[in-house]
Amino acid sequence: MMSAARSLTPWLALAALFVLAPQVFASGGALTMMSVMGTMIIFALSYNMLLGQTGLLSFGHAVYFGLGGFVAIHAMNAVIHAKLGVSVPIIPLVGGLAGLGFGFLFGLVSTKRAGIVFSMISLGLGELVSSSSFILRTFFGGEEGITTNRAKLAPLFGHKFGLQIEVYYLVAAWCFVCIVSMYALTRTPFGRMCNAVRDNPERVEFVGYSPRTLRLIAFCFSAFFAGIAGGLAAINFEIMNSQQLGAQQSSLVLLMAYIGGIGSFAGPIVGAVIITFLQITLSDVSSAWQLYFGLMFIGVVLYAPGGVVGWLMLHRQAALQGEAWRLAPAYALVAPALAAACMGAIMLIELANRQLALARSEGSAMRLFGFDVDASTAAPWIVAVLLFGVGVLMVRLLWPRVGDAWGAVNARLHARGPA
Repeated sequence: MMSAARSLTPWLALAALFVLAPQVFASGGALTMMSVMGTMIIFALSYNMLLGQTGLLSFGHAVYFGLGGFVAIHAMNAVIHAKLGVSVPIIPLVGGLAGLGFGFLFGLVSTKRAGIVFSMISLGLGELVSSSSFILRTFFGGEEGITTNRAKLAPLFGHKFGLQIEVYYLVAAWCFVCIVSMYALTRTPFGRMCNAVRDNPERVEFVGYSPRTLRLIAFCFSAFFAGIAGGLAAINFEIMNSQQLGAQQSSLVLLMAYIGGIGSFAGPIVGAVIITFLQITLSDVSSAWQLYFGLMFIGVVLYAPGGVVGWLMLHRQAALQGEAWRLAPAYALVAPALAAACMGAIMLIELANRQLALARSEGSAMRLFGFDVDASTAAPWIVAVLLFGVGVLMVRLLWPRVGDAWGAVNARLHARGPA
């Protein structure tokens, strides 16, 4: 009984979070952001079914997100035109079935091989579909895309989903169902065999399973959930265009999975929340926001390959054993230097970006960290170079202290054995 209660507690907490979030963040912008987060959580988890669970690095996963969204938006327009009694909550399932169909079709080709061959095939298929969006204008709508009006569909219990709060709860409900479904899938024998295909496909063949068949099934499941995410995006934005299935969208979901951490189920969820929040907020602050994403990705791959969740789990283990306090002095020592290096890097990026803006006659005056500065003068450049240079030098000098602290913690954890 206690074990069942412990297993249900995280899911009840997640459901409560989805229900209560609009009570805390009630503005229209917050509701829109949370709706996008819910959609991207499903998309990132579907991608991690390939990468984290089955070991398939795809460069074209946005194809199934985009195609699912396009089929969903055409279905909405067809329902409106025919005046059928179909309500909005059914539409994401249409997108999921479309993603499943295209996933099976493309998966027959791409899952014949794994590794770099699979990655290149996925990239080729992604570019093929993306380029076709400008040729098949009847389906993709060209550069303008396809639009719809979700409020014209049949109401559900009096709700026509014209308000953003109604769309949020629709996205939250589908997000919760998809999270539970994908987690349950990882706990099945099929999910374990996907892990085996990722780790040692030769052994999988020895025990009587076909790695290609397992890869194809995982690919279809992944495309199905990506299609659901695409259908939710079509409902939320009421428009689908070629950008939704291009390389930028595929790289975005890869960024979410890696930054959150592909080694745990919660990693892509955290990554989707972080990247969506930064994408919406940073784009209003700096026109160089994509550069920050690239630098963040490089930093995580080089220095935190387990992602944000992997990094937190390391500290959680140390905290549970009562050893986390040994890390605090080293972190406190290196934190000012790391902050200085980051501030210097941000200043250099923003000053350089403003200098490029001079060519567009936007002027050299700017506001940086609460101060008015002129990018055409030498003073802010000198400060930025000094902050960055001194910060990097001090981090390099002090970082061995962090390594020594972790060495002491790991030695004590190893001596104690498993918790």
